Amino acid sequence: MISAEGPVPTHVACIMDGNGRWATRRGLERIDGHAAGEAAILAFVDAALDMGIPWITLFAFSTENWSRPAAEVAFLMAFNSAVIRRHGAYFHQRGIRVRYLGARREPVPASLSTEMTEIEELTAENRRMTLTLAFNHGGRSEIADAVQTIVRQGVPADQIDSRTVAAYLERPDMPDPDLVIRTAGEQRLSNFLLWRLAYSELMFTDVLWPDFRAEHLREAVRAFQRRTRRFGGLADELAVQTEPGRV
Repeated sequence: MISAEGPVPTHVACIMDGNGRWATRRGLERIDGHAAGEAAILAFVDAALDMGIPWITLFAFSTENWSRPAAEVAFLMAFNSAVIRRHGAYFHQRGIRVRYLGARREPVPASLSTEMTEIEELTAENRRMTLTLAFNHGGRSEIADAVQTIVRQGVPADQIDSRTVAAYLERPDMPDPDLVIRTAGEQRLSNFLLWRLAYSELMFTDVLWPDFRAEHLREAVRAFQRRTRRFGGLADELAVQTEPGRV
């Protein structure tokens, strides 16, 4: 633990990228890179717990990932199921509430959908941290689904504002991410949490996801603490000021 320079973010989200490149550079199959990324997930969770970050969201599988080779998609379905079985009890013991963000209908296997529900129910009362796994998630489809629900419920047009849309998003109680990290050097959002990232601080690192460890998260949080968040206002008037935490 080291002294922080400012507030610890309430919510850190991560686009876990670079598994395939990690494997290719080692002469391995792409699925080997995904398997190697499991250790990075645990390291991220443990480091966030240590820093007192109460919300983390990891982008595990996008609505666009279905276009990948069938063998890779099948592996990712089985891999996510295995992660639940291997680490669900550990998350529960650490006081972590596990939740999923994304559609669970086909083509998500029914068995995996059932396991998602089971781990959510097991950990539902935990409050030390909320770990959200964005699985079969797409930011645009989430917004479209919210709008469709608003229309179906007959909400008058003059009563619809940004707060209305936010209330109809999946997991509306989830705070907007303060910090978004993307690994592997890419600098784009890839349809991740689009509505919620309007004022998130973005950080990009060349570290490939399987190599991401606690020190990388601490470095990102320290960089976040050195930034001034204006939310469209002036720094002296509207920058968020809170009591310093510890990192």
